[in-house]
Amino acid sequence: MSFLRASLNRFPGVKSQLKRLREHLLPATSVSSHYIEIDAARRDSESSRLAASWKASDLPGRQRALVERQLKEYRSGASIDVFDVFTAALRSIDNLPANGSLLEIGCSSGYYSEVLEVSGSPLRYRGCDYSDAFIDMARSIYPRLSFDVEDATRLSYQDEAFDVVVSGCCLLHIPDYEAAIAESARVAKKYVIFHRTPVVYGEPTKYFRKQAYGVETIEIHFSEPQLLDMFRVHRLEVQATFTLNESADPRDSSKGNASRTYLCRKQSQS
Repeated sequence: MSFLRASLNRFPGVKSQLKRLREHLLPATSVSSHYIEIDAARRDSESSRLAASWKASDLPGRQRALVERQLKEYRSGASIDVFDVFTAALRSIDNLPANGSLLEIGCSSGYYSEVLEVSGSPLRYRGCDYSDAFIDMARSIYPRLSFDVEDATRLSYQDEAFDVVVSGCCLLHIPDYEAAIAESARVAKKYVIFHRTPVVYGEPTKYFRKQAYGVETIEIHFSEPQLLDMFRVHRLEVQATFTLNESADPRDSSKGNASRTYLCRKQSQS
């Protein structure tokens, strides 16, 4: 082995190619990997190129394999941080109707319906997603629930159709994210939760190209002050903020980056 290592060190080009091949063939140790920051001049072209990434037909199965492990642990009473933060946000809502409605935008295979059930929430769940493949899976796993194929920037639902709207870890993949924020606010009656949103502060919004479940996609890390200003523009007042750390800026291990869940209350139109 030492002889092979010494031989490879003599040929750095071959060593580099073998490393790239290994990274391509072996599964990543986390859901997201291979981050590359996109410069401002290429954001529009890269966003267009990767617009349909989440529609890949093999992506739902890869994600569900991870989700099933998390759900199994959660059902047994284990603490799953992303689920705990979500339920904590819901518990922070005052005077929530006992039989209120909840829409999850970017629902994937609809697994947060199980999180609601395990946590004892009485909310009536409905999910929508941009991907036909994800919605097909959701309908097959949860046939008694309602799922729709929807574009988060152009939802077909009526104004104030749901008591609570959850933007489920999808805002970071939507280049026209302000339209998605506006639509979330429009179809919400009282509350909007932006779940698992990566933010940076002290820096401008950043765009990355990355691998997620083996699919190349875009990921946006928002300037938190600008994001909060955008909430206010669309009459969303932040009521509570919950911080996770699993989606810190991959290009910078220093402080100043976080993954956050925001509970917002919709303000009346003056």
